[in-house]
Amino acid sequence: MTTTPEWEQRSAELWAALDEFDAADFRAKVAALAGELPEGHPVGYFERASANDSTGEGEAAVPLYRKALEAGLTGERRRRAVIQMSSTLRALGDAQKSVELLTAERDNGSDQLDDAVTAFLALALIDVGREREAAALALGALAKHLPRYNRSLANYAKIAVGEEPTT
Repeated sequence: MTTTPEWEQRSAELWAALDEFDAADFRAKVAALAGELPEGHPVGYFERASANDSTGEGEAAVPLYRKALEAGLTGERRRRAVIQMSSTLRALGDAQKSVELLTAERDNGSDQLDDAVTAFLALALIDVGREREAAALALGALAKHLPRYNRSLANYAKIAVGEEPTT
């Protein structure tokens, strides 16, 4: 199931204007836009989940993220759904489930969201008492973006969790 470029444009414009609406009005506008898609469309579930999440309604978002994933959400939106749902689960007190989902997601390919997966996993690891591992993950992700000291920082991150540094 796909969306049209015109629908995607209207969605992008609505999200760009998020701060111009009160929370309930924004959720209603997203729900109306998602309602233009066929019943059970994974993107519709995802967009409604994201709108709930972005306006402080995490408990309402989680079941919609799950429906989006079960309905076959694909591509970048699928990864975003996993990241966003995991973050919300952590915020709602289920950091262990967040760790499980994000750990599995780290093995699901590589794209521009890899560092986001790692960052949210680090937050969840802190919440389950694995601070050293969280710091190592965060430093390892950061190392790729430094203009210098990339290798040193990456090796220190490995040492922090008992791995062998690169020689």
